[in-house]
Amino acid sequence: MKVTVRREKSGAFSLYVPKKDLEAKVVELEQPALWGGKVTLDNGWHLQMPDMPADTPLPVTVEARRLEA
Repeated sequence: MKVTVRREKSGAFSLYVPKKDLEAKVVELEQPALWGGKVTLDNGWHLQMPDMPADTPLPVTVEARRLEA
């Protein structure tokens, strides 16, 4: 699914899922740089993020895969 990743003023990541009209904060990261690992959102969803360079400019829209809880 397409998700738009951005960094908030607090430094935390948030994701927007247009098809679900969902905006959620990332509460847990498997990898420190967000990319290439699992993330957990504040609504309980788990997503597998694509491999991207750590210095990828944000905001950016990427293809992420939703995982079962």
